[in-house]
Amino acid sequence: MKPTKQQNNQNKLRNKFLKAGVKMTGPETIFFSNDTKIGKGVTIEPYVVIGSKVKIGNNVVIKSFSHLESCKVENKVEIGPYARIRPDTILKEGSKVGNFVEIKKSTVGNKSKINHLSYVGDSDIGKMVNIGAGTITCNYDGVKKSKTIIKDKVFIGSNSSLVAPVKIDKESIVGAGSVITKNVKKKSLALTRSVQVEIKNYKRKSK
Repeated sequence: MKPTKQQNNQNKLRNKFLKAGVKMTGPETIFFSNDTKIGKGVTIEPYVVIGSKVKIGNNVVIKSFSHLESCKVENKVEIGPYARIRPDTILKEGSKVGNFVEIKKSTVGNKSKINHLSYVGDSDIGKMVNIGAGTITCNYDGVKKSKTIIKDKVFIGSNSSLVAPVKIDKESIVGAGSVITKNVKKKSLALTRSVQVEIKNYKRKSK
C-alpha cells in the first residue's frame, strides 16, 4: 500500500530530527508538526504527539503518550509520561511535569515539579515549587477565567484546590486536602480541613 502524503511528510520530519541528533526509540510512533523546533540532546519516547507552534530546548526528555501544542519547553525539562501541555504554556529550565498532568496557559518556573495527577490552568508558578498529586487550580467560575499565582519555594500538599483568583506567597505551605480561597502570606501554613471523628468500638449494622 502506497504511503499517503501525510505519512511521507511525517517520515521526512522524523528523519530530519534523527539526523539532527534527537533520540527516538520508536520514531514511527512519534508525530511532529512542520514548524516543530528541537534543540540538542533531546530524547523522545514512543507515542508522543507534537502539535503546531512547539519549541523544545536542549537536553529535554519527553516520555511516552504525551501531547504538546503551542508551548515553549526550555532546557533540561522532563515531561510525562501521559502529560498534556496545552497552548500558551512555558516550562522553564529544569522543571518537571509528570504523569497525568495537564497544563494550560501557565508558566512553570525553574526546577518546579508537578509530578502527578494535576491540572494547572491560567497560573504563574515560581521557582522550586512542589505541587502535590491531585492538585487543581480552579480557574473557571462558569463565566470568566481567573489567575493563580504561586511564588518561589511554595509546597502545595496533595489533593488541594486553589480557587482563583488567589496568590500563594513565597516559602508557604498548603496542607494536603485544602481548599484555598484566600491569599496566603509569605512563610505561612494554610490549611482547611474538617476535624477527624473517631467512634471507638464501633459496630457495623448487620443485614
